[in-house]
Amino acid sequence: MKHTHLYFESHIGRQKPENIINREATCPFCDRESLEGVLEERGSIIFLKNKYPVLQDTYQTLIIETDECDSELSVYPKEHLHQLFRFGMEKWMDMEASGEFRSVMFYKNHGPYSGGSLKHPHMQIIGLQHVDYQEHTRLDHFVGVEIDAAQGISCNISSQPRAGFTEFNVILEDLAQIDRMADYVQILTHYILHHFNQRCASYNLFFYHLGGKRLVKVVPRFVTSPLFVGYSIPQVSNNIEEIAKTIQRLYLAER
Repeated sequence: MKHTHLYFESHIGRQKPENIINREATCPFCDRESLEGVLEERGSIIFLKNKYPVLQDTYQTLIIETDECDSELSVYPKEHLHQLFRFGMEKWMDMEASGEFRSVMFYKNHGPYSGGSLKHPHMQIIGLQHVDYQEHTRLDHFVGVEIDAAQGISCNISSQPRAGFTEFNVILEDLAQIDRMADYVQILTHYILHHFNQRCASYNLFFYHLGGKRLVKVVPRFVTSPLFVGYSIPQVSNNIEEIAKTIQRLYLAER
């Protein structure tokens, strides 16, 4: 039988702590001495099993990105940013290479509209036993107006977005360029939080392994379009060339 859906464990979901909106709630990631299921530590980065595995037939893990609860990826020092991306890519590829899963998702939530529950910066790597996320992903979702490029890597704005409006892509063909991938993602998240559409407060990062490439989709998050929810019809903004030029001027003009 072909599996197309993931099943959510509601009784576990009700136990999850949440402070992404209620900032008075205690952050479990700040109490590092009490963390359970730690798999590896690298500096202030911690890789651990998810204490609340809400998805059936999956292996859920987390990467706590930093010991600074109020920090955020767009402002990390370069050394830490690069270490985080190398670490995350390593753990993602290790889980893929294990052969235990049909596919492995790697993603990040940030902000109240991102679908996340905890404010403390973290990423998630989830091994799926039966569902293949690649079946719902096409390479044309990553075609777009170029912002910047170098040997083995490029950055653009989608002209055929998955869900609609404005989506940014980083396409990695050479693993030696992981640091450059991190730099592009940091530029895009900083632009989203500080310049895009009167400052958007939420975004997602979605990582993909497709066509021999490693790709990241950086998505500003708002209330989802009803046309996409009801009919799966994405919309694309008519000013993506203008956005590309703005990012080039703000972040890349000195190159």
